[in-house]
Amino acid sequence: MNRFLPSAPLSSCIECYCFYDGGTLAPAGQERCLPNAQAAIIINLGHDTMRVGDRQRSGAWQAFHGGVLHGAFSQFSCIDTSTMVSTISVCFKPGGMRAFLPLPAGELANQVVELSMLWGSDTADLREQLLSATNRAAMVEILERFLLARASWEQVPPAAVMFALDAFQSRRKQRSITEITDQLGLRPRRFISLFEDSVGLTPKVYCRVRRFQHALHLTENASHVRWTELVLDCGYFDQSHFIHDFQAFAGLTPQAYLTQRGPHRNHIPLPE
Repeated sequence: MNRFLPSAPLSSCIECYCFYDGGTLAPAGQERCLPNAQAAIIINLGHDTMRVGDRQRSGAWQAFHGGVLHGAFSQFSCIDTSTMVSTISVCFKPGGMRAFLPLPAGELANQVVELSMLWGSDTADLREQLLSATNRAAMVEILERFLLARASWEQVPPAAVMFALDAFQSRRKQRSITEITDQLGLRPRRFISLFEDSVGLTPKVYCRVRRFQHALHLTENASHVRWTELVLDCGYFDQSHFIHDFQAFAGLTPQAYLTQRGPHRNHIPLPE
């Protein structure tokens, strides 16, 4: 995987652009993708379609042409990596996708939609331009021109949401949702509505996914994990609370995750 940083003003809402090329994920097969509460655009450069597991029908797959947008996820999803050999992704910061959406981000939570549903035939033109580019730097330039032309900066998350995101992401001092709403002077229901419209998840679910991701980070590259210390460091009530949350987001126990994980912490190869 190779990463490129966005230029201003897109850097205010995009974390990075990621390129995956043949074999940088698991070998061709199926993977479970773990939620990180952030939206992304994925454009398929190696195949015309990509296959994503259909959560409504066990064992079924949905095919998407060219590229997709996935909203903020609080559930694991499944992908067919044999259809995603070469891709470019736009990885948005929390709330960053809102400036490019014609609808509240909450309506796309745990959803994957074809890019053409947002931008029509322009997405096919974008993909053709990307395929004809001579290098990755040129691809990033093409992608940024496309995004800048479609950004509605008046739709960026309001200051209250940005303040809350900064507080939730800080590892210096954990802030409760109640503390933040009190400091902002907002009614809890109003704050939850603003946050969900911008980020895609409620503040409570967002914080749970962030805590889960912190736990994954602490287990990365570790062959043995001191679970009791990890539970306390991540702010769980006890080990039972931690295991319940972990299974809710990963579909696996923490120990099973350590056994089955691949080279990337949010991608777990599935048995054939």
